[in-house]
This record gives sequence, C-alpha cells and structure tokens, in this order.
Amino acid sequence: MQRTKQQNSWRRWFQWRGNHKVHRQVKDRLFRFLFEKDKEALLQLYNALNGTNYTDASKLQVVTIESAVYVVMKNDLAFVITGTLNLYEHQSTYNPNLPVRFLIYLAEEYQKIVEQAEESIYGTKQISLPTPQCIVFYNGEKEMPEEQILKLSDAFENKDRKADVELTVRMLNINHGHNRALMEKCRTLEEYAEFVAISRQYMSEGKPMQEALEEAVEYCIAHGILADFLRKYRAEVLGMILEEFDVEKYERTIKREGYDDGLQKVNRLTIILLEQNRTADLLRAAKDKEYQEKLLREYKL
Repeated sequence: MQRTKQQNSWRRWFQWRGNHKVHRQVKDRLFRFLFEKDKEALLQLYNALNGTNYTDASKLQVVTIESAVYVVMKNDLAFVITGTLNLYEHQSTYNPNLPVRFLIYLAEEYQKIVEQAEESIYGTKQISLPTPQCIVFYNGEKEMPEEQILKLSDAFENKDRKADVELTVRMLNINHGHNRALMEKCRTLEEYAEFVAISRQYMSEGKPMQEALEEAVEYCIAHGILADFLRKYRAEVLGMILEEFDVEKYERTIKREGYDDGLQKVNRLTIILLEQNRTADLLRAAKDKEYQEKLLREYKL
C-alpha cells in the first residue's frame, strides 16, 4: 500500500481525531474491546469478511466514532485500511434502523475528512473518500438468519419512487454454530462466540451473576478459549459484562414501569367512566387511542 496524497490527508484526520476525543461515559463493549486490543485479530476479521490476505496490521488505523445517536452500551468499531472505511457494530438485539444510524456515522466521518483535506469541497478537484463498508455482528438470543441485508430505502415512505440515496448494512449472525466459514477464517471471532455461549450457559444455571461469570472465565481459560486475552483483561471483561447486564436490566425495568403506569391510568379511567355510566365513551376509548388520550387529559390522569 503506497502512501498517497489522500492517505496523508486521512493521516491528518486521524491525528485530529486523536486530539479531540470526547470523554466516554460508558465502558466499551467486550466485542469492541477485544478487537481494538488486538489489531492482528481485527485484520484477520477484515480478511475473513473480504477474502483478502493482508498481513501488515500497522497499516490498519482504528478510529473511535463519537455521535449524538449513541445509546448506552451501544458502541461502534471503525477503522480504515486500503482506502476502505469499515464501520462495524455489535448488536444483541435486532434493530431495523441501523442503516439510518450508519448513514449518520458515515456523514460525520466524511465531514471530518473534508475538513482536513487540502482541496476545497467547493473546488474543481474531487476529494477522495474511503469506501464505506457497514457490517453488524449480531449475537442476540432471538433466532436470526445467517446473513441478511438491511437497506436504508426500507425506511422510505414513498415506495413507488426510486430513491436517489441508498445505504446497505450487512448483518451477520455470530452466535456459536452460525456462519462456520467465517468463523474458520477468524479464530478470534469464533472464540468470542464460544465465550458468549458458555457465559450464557453458566448464567442460566441460577447462580449469582458474578459467580457464574467467574466460572465461565475459568472454564474458557482452561480450555484455550480467548485464554491469553482473559488472563490479561479478566477484571475488565467481568466489569463490562456485568455493567452491560445491569444497563439492559435497567432499560427493561423502565419500559415495564412505563407500561404499568399507563395500565393503571387506563384502569382508573375505566372505573370513572363506568361510575358515570359513560359506557359509550368507554367503548369508543377502547377502539380510539386519540379519544382515550383526550379522556385521560380530561380527568387529569
């Protein structure tokens, strides 16, 4: 890979980003932590996905994306190699809005490159941009196909008109036992999938969460599954998994509390309407959400 004028521009961009990092409010996810700590593994993953055989991991430049659309514990891994901007995201839940999120990430990254380029975006010379590749690694417990393509155009309202903009996201199921060909080419990814599966198995046995995870880590080290990584970063790994579990549990609790609160309001409204013999209004409210909201406001519920 020869050094070009545009590569120098990208290098200035990376240096700029390094001096303008935003303080992170949450720890990285294990998936990201694993591959950021091991560039050789990240290069191996890139090769496995693209059918390439690059060997110089020093040419791979990891970039941290900071964005207002971040949700707690939902972090991305981004890097540039051979003129390709790779945006990788790890998901434990299916999200149809991922193409929109990737579009926002990509626009932000391109803006930074344009700001650091020698040429002007309003000039006559075209600014060279790294080619984007958007991939999601899914390891949730809900059954998903081996691979599927998510499209930005799926969100467009007017399906009769061909859109002038498209963005596709490749979503790969990396649960243990899936995408065997990919796993065989990237041993670190396979061991990560094994570690997740083993951790889930131990946590399903009813033991205290931390005790179960400690045993899962011990098992993996003893059986050569991410062994060196777990020995070196044992405390960080346990902290990440426990924090992620707590955040997901908190989010489920908030949703449940919101549902229960809404149900209580509707129940109180039902009692009031029955006491006032407003059965017609009760039936209408059961079918018409907007009318139900109007009655809730009317009774200050």
